[in-house]
Amino acid sequence: MTTTDSEERAVRSGGRIRTAPSRDVTVVTRCRPRAAVGMSGAGLALFALVGASAPNPNTLRAPITWLRLPALPGTVSEAITYVAIVLSGLGALGMLGAHRRGWRPDPRLLFCAGALAVLVVANLTPVGSSDTASYAAYGRIAALGGDPYVTTPAQLGGAYAHLVGNAWRDTPSVYGPVATGWQAAAAFVGGDQPWLTIWALMLANAAAFLVTGYLLIRTADDPVRAGLLWIANPLLIGVLVAGGHLDTIVACLAVCALHFAHRAVRWHHDLLVGVLVGLACGVKISTALLGVGLAWPLLRSGAWRRAARQVCAATLTLAVLYAAYGLHALVPLSAASQMISTPSLWQAFDHFGTAFLGHRTVAATISLMWPALMLALTWGLRRRAPADTAAVVAVPFALTFAWMLAAPWSMPWYAALACALAALAGQGRLTQYLIGTTAVLALFHNSGGHGWTW
Repeated sequence: MTTTDSEERAVRSGGRIRTAPSRDVTVVTRCRPRAAVGMSGAGLALFALVGASAPNPNTLRAPITWLRLPALPGTVSEAITYVAIVLSGLGALGMLGAHRRGWRPDPRLLFCAGALAVLVVANLTPVGSSDTASYAAYGRIAALGGDPYVTTPAQLGGAYAHLVGNAWRDTPSVYGPVATGWQAAAAFVGGDQPWLTIWALMLANAAAFLVTGYLLIRTADDPVRAGLLWIANPLLIGVLVAGGHLDTIVACLAVCALHFAHRAVRWHHDLLVGVLVGLACGVKISTALLGVGLAWPLLRSGAWRRAARQVCAATLTLAVLYAAYGLHALVPLSAASQMISTPSLWQAFDHFGTAFLGHRTVAATISLMWPALMLALTWGLRRRAPADTAAVVAVPFALTFAWMLAAPWSMPWYAALACALAALAGQGRLTQYLIGTTAVLALFHNSGGHGWTW
């Protein structure tokens, strides 16, 4: 019997074979992002600290009752939230960078770690925005038999109206019928206790976030990258889950639509894609961009019938949803479309242009220019996407990311749809830019929503 050199050396050394570590193992070991993981955990812990120390300037004035730490002073709360955003953003970028260099954690471990963080922050007072208070007020109006597209939180009055941010207290709902039904169900559970309604909304939103994360890990080309971009992304957990935003539901429906669009082989698959897009538009009408992004590759490839089926199904679904309230439910959207947020290049244009051209002229100019800029950015982002990225994913991603960058009114939680799309297929450096944009917007909107004027 012949023996190898290594076996002979093993016999001489007492029978144990000593082998040098492989190069792959060495690379993966060096790429373990200990610092990034530590920053991610610290960022999430600080988000949780702010939520547990309500009320403070970064939370609602209705703390969740079972976990109450002493209220944080304003400057301390703001400083902690800023640090939480920075650490979470750096942590997310660091983990994605380590993954590109060879780090391959178990997707199941990522899901479990992310789920634990999600469950913690979902059971605390919302951080960073008063939107959940607006959701609760609109839901209460609907649960009482009123019309949230006509009745404002101020007209509702009582404890619910007291929690709504100053900028939205006299504004009817700008959300779609699906969102209204979601909110009304939570208000039915909460009754005349706003904190209970808000808690129900937070838990339902967390469930949607977890379902989205599970679907992404199961369907993405790279499950690890999908987990790092969504379920284990500390910045997204801090913005979407700790903030309790409806954009999570939009992302969940979009992932389902992309799944069927990518694998469509029968005509009823196209109808299902259209229905899912219509339901997503029934949460936020801006999700129509997803429908455009899905239809455009079909039109370019000559698949006119498939595009027509998807568009017709989405339009019919949306028409049925809005029929329950009537066309007046779209009226609040026209007023909201004139708003400009910080930071935005349109804010400077509006400030200086109004002095010379007048408010109406500037508003009309912006309404024409920002869609053109969005389309130009979409073209540029699509060209920067990796060549092997399927158009059914790359085009909607480019369009939704360009919308975040070009729209006069843009918030950090708008990144939900773009992040979900980026998780389905590699987008190269564009993913880093997306996380950076989300972090910058979160820093500018580091507030519980009270006293906003933009």
